[in-house]
Amino acid sequence: MQDDRTPALPPLLNVGFYNFVLTDKIVALVRIDSAPVKRLVQQLRREGTKLIDATQGRRTRCVVFLSSGQIVLSALTQETLAKRLSRPEALFTPEPTEEELPEEEPAE
Repeated sequence: MQDDRTPALPPLLNVGFYNFVLTDKIVALVRIDSAPVKRLVQQLRREGTKLIDATQGRRTRCVVFLSSGQIVLSALTQETLAKRLSRPEALFTPEPTEEELPEEEPAE
């Protein structure tokens, strides 16, 4: 039985490296490939507002647009995030995906 005083939080989406976004705030998942999206991200970096970098220093692969006007950068692809959104049991996945594993040092 749920307590009426404590509202249930909407599910969280793991956007990589234990960074989470409320699923009910997501408007779009967009690839970073296009020039207009890259320009938007660069502009927001310069302004220092509305940009949340959840890549942990990795290459940005997906831009998550939120209803609040903020943008979250993720190192995961939009396909991975879309799969997580479509499977409720995968929304709060603590285990890293292949994309999140540490990069290997090149052999000398």
